[in-house]
Amino acid sequence: MSSPRFLVVLDADSTLIQDEVIELLADAAGSRELVADVTEQAMRGELDFAESLRARVATLGGLSESVFAEVGALIRPTPGVHELIAGVKAAGGLFGVVSGGFHELLDPLAAQFGLDSWRANRLELEDGKLTGRVSGPIIDAAAKAHALQEWADAAGIPLNRTVAVGDGANDLAMMAVAGLSVAFNAKPRVRAEADVAIDVADLGQVLPLLGLRG
Repeated sequence: MSSPRFLVVLDADSTLIQDEVIELLADAAGSRELVADVTEQAMRGELDFAESLRARVATLGGLSESVFAEVGALIRPTPGVHELIAGVKAAGGLFGVVSGGFHELLDPLAAQFGLDSWRANRLELEDGKLTGRVSGPIIDAAAKAHALQEWADAAGIPLNRTVAVGDGANDLAMMAVAGLSVAFNAKPRVRAEADVAIDVADLGQVLPLLGLRG
């Protein structure tokens, strides 16, 4: 069996999906305004991601784990995502997602979309409630870059045949190591550093960049 031809790795929030999951969780906790402001600063690269994540997650303490199902029902896939995944797989590629969000919400999406690989943060639970802390290593910019490299190595795919798609400062490290970097409805700094920018909310527009659609 031949090895996969290429690897496409997407960010999750505001890329794979239209939402920022931390903000949907914050809605349930009544901390949306604070969390949205911190998220925006982190996306622009003005705050350390790990610290900003801890600050936002702290506002979620006390929520019941039933919030995952409630928020999961609100998540909106980005237009074109199914077309992109189907096109990549039909051409013999692998599709991964690495997220500064949370496994509790990404895992159901991974099953729905048929992802090959995915990685995200985990929220700590005690007695069925969120503690307001993250469990395990934080998926920051360096961890995103490492995931892309790890998945490519495991599949025998050279880095020059990898594609990274993202929108925020936290995606810049993985975009730097990928063979092709795509800024998707991105912040100005990300647009400036990416190889190419897509400014419409349609992930199907990535396919022509891969030579998979005219």
